[in-house]
Amino acid sequence: MILGVDLASEVPLYQQLRDRVVEAIASGILPAGSSLPTTRQLASDFGINFHTVNKAYDLLRQQGLLRLTRKTGATVLRDAHTGPPPPDFLSGWRSRARTLLAEAVAHGVSEAELLETCESVLATFRAESEDPA
Repeated sequence: MILGVDLASEVPLYQQLRDRVVEAIASGILPAGSSLPTTRQLASDFGINFHTVNKAYDLLRQQGLLRLTRKTGATVLRDAHTGPPPPDFLSGWRSRARTLLAEAVAHGVSEAELLETCESVLATFRAESEDPA
C-alpha cells in the first residue's frame, strides 16, 4: 500500500494519513483484514513523529475502520461495499458533506460541477475496486 502526504500542506499530517487510508478502503485497495504498517514504521517512512501516525490510526479506530491490538497491529475492519454504516455515521457524514458543499458553493462552484465531481470521485472508487491489478 502506498500512501502519499504533503508535508507542506495546511491539512494536518494525521488528517492526511487518515484520509488516504479511508480512500484506500473505499477503493478496495485495503479490504477487511488488511494489515497496515506499524506506527513507527509509517512514521519512519515519512520522516514524521510516530505520535502523528498514532493519532491517525486512533481516529480510524474510533470511526470503526481499524482494529488496533498489540498482537496484530492495525487491521482494517470494514470492506468499502459491505454492510450498513455504523450507527450515527450518516448524521456526522451529512454534516461534513454539508460543510464541504457549502465551501464549494461559497467559492462559486456550480451545482452541475458539484454533481459531476461527486460522480467522478465515486466512479474512481468503483474503478479501483474492480481493477484486478
